[in-house]
Amino acid sequence: MKRTYLLFLFIAWFAGCKTPKQSIAIQSETWTLGGFERPAGLNPIIEPDSTTEFLDPMSGKMVKWEENDTFNPGSVVKDGKIYVLYRAEDKFGIGIGFRTSRLGLAESKDGIHFKRAKEPVLFPADDAQKQYEWPGGIEDPRVSVTEEGTYVVYYTQWNRDVPRLGVATSKDLINWTKHGPIFKNANYKALVNQAHKSASIVTTVKNDRLVIAKVNGKYFMYWGERGVCGATSDDLINWEPVLNEKGELAKFIEPRAGFFDSSLTECGPPAILTEHGILLLYNGQNHKQRGDTRFALGTYSAGQVLFDKNDPTKVLKRLDTPFLRPIEDFEKSGQYKDGTVFIQGLVYFKSKWFLYYGCADSKVGVAIFNPDKPTKFDPLP
Repeated sequence: MKRTYLLFLFIAWFAGCKTPKQSIAIQSETWTLGGFERPAGLNPIIEPDSTTEFLDPMSGKMVKWEENDTFNPGSVVKDGKIYVLYRAEDKFGIGIGFRTSRLGLAESKDGIHFKRAKEPVLFPADDAQKQYEWPGGIEDPRVSVTEEGTYVVYYTQWNRDVPRLGVATSKDLINWTKHGPIFKNANYKALVNQAHKSASIVTTVKNDRLVIAKVNGKYFMYWGERGVCGATSDDLINWEPVLNEKGELAKFIEPRAGFFDSSLTECGPPAILTEHGILLLYNGQNHKQRGDTRFALGTYSAGQVLFDKNDPTKVLKRLDTPFLRPIEDFEKSGQYKDGTVFIQGLVYFKSKWFLYYGCADSKVGVAIFNPDKPTKFDPLP
């Protein structure tokens, strides 16, 4: 009887020890940002709208420009409000990348409830960028601001042939000047006609807002999706890629077999210059054959990597598990049903960090980090 009782206690103890491992919350490290919490019951914050129309320069017809999907947002603070530039797709075409994308604008006083403009503010037009932006359009914006108040957006120009990074500037977030591909004048001539996307320029917190910063006297950005590369600039318009000793594109981090980022390491929102170094938040895709089997295969989750502030090509630390991953139903349904949290927008607003992300390539969500009330990263499966 005594032996049976002890066996029962052991089984109960073992079961009690095992249960929490089914959903382990990971504590954030001192160099990281977060954890981020989704405001309960308020996501998604931007969804498709079939009532808004505008005159499309490509077809010459009225188009319901955000009827199918609204996702992958950039964000910035202006005049005490958060502004979000989001990617919107119409219903023409079938599948991701085969519709036309345009950028919508939304504003908010609290970072959660948004008022949206009725027409897109950036779109493929009959202009000098036609060869790069027709018919696929303008995708995946990352927006930031200089200390002087010039807004700069880096986005994917998609002609359904070669994706390229383009840049546009504005003083009011409504009227934009397109400057074309960022590598069009680069010494590495081949890059302008090679696929490249996803730019995260280095920023810093100054006077309670994120502004574009220089590193060693130049502007610096991280870019890329199948590895994180770098580039430098003197004017934010024309960029030179960082090359290795062989004269090839240098890759600072790459996908890792067996990890959540085993397929892609795609740059997220603007990077941040901190006391610990330069912090880059990025999007990792789990490979369907050689990924981390704890996570759904093909899923997009978010990681963090720290670079040396004096040598932005040098990796100091990198998370082995995501700090944000698809958990909610709206993050696992839509165009990309494997599950996606695709981070692109980050602002410092009223002493909190607001992170804006695409939900399964279909909607926009937000997660918030309050440094005064630290929380853990998303739990592991």
